[in-house]
Amino acid sequence: MSTITFTTLNITFPQEVTALLGTQSQLAEAVHEFTILGLYQEGRISGGKAAEWLGLTRRGFISLLARKGMDYFQLTSEEWTEELAVVKSWCTDNA
Repeated sequence: MSTITFTTLNITFPQEVTALLGTQSQLAEAVHEFTILGLYQEGRISGGKAAEWLGLTRRGFISLLARKGMDYFQLTSEEWTEELAVVKSWCTDNA
């Protein structure tokens, strides 16, 4: 496993944002998490990389996504159609 190098940023937020999230430490953790989840949702990083950067196992990452109401599987409509055809074929062949 590679060593992760971090960058520290100074970001300005309205005080109301900090009030919603608690302490400045909680705000920093939320920004860290939201940024990584956003990169994952955009397809810019893999689930494995997101889990690593968040310090989570794969299972922990999937649980986090579930708590946030985010999908782990990110398939296009064509990919879902293909997956459904495979499952239907499998069910028919094994009936």
